[in-house]
Amino acid sequence: MAEKSVLPNKLSEGPHGLGDPDDRSLRKVERDVMIPKLIREKAKTEKCIAEVAEFEKCCKESALLMVVKCRRENSVMKDCLGNWYQNDEFKQQCTEEYLKQRSEYRRTGIRKPIRRA
Repeated sequence: MAEKSVLPNKLSEGPHGLGDPDDRSLRKVERDVMIPKLIREKAKTEKCIAEVAEFEKCCKESALLMVVKCRRENSVMKDCLGNWYQNDEFKQQCTEEYLKQRSEYRRTGIRKPIRRA
């Protein structure tokens, strides 16, 4: 006898009851929170490496005065991150990566470890 669930079938099916691995639809929280978070992380760690490093260096050197002394570096970093955040091709690439990770989780039931800086 199949277990009853309050979740829609597409969210409770699959090999581990975690959802259909081949489902490519996105929930609102995935569209508005999870994917933008991935975009920010990838832009910081892969696209704006020099700008982020320059801002971090300035902050470390300036200590409490960083708010005043690092305005230029902060502005440059925010411009770089903003450009990638608005790039439709990059957004699509991050969305595909998210869907691939979610599909793998639904297929195996094994969570990918969360990277923390």
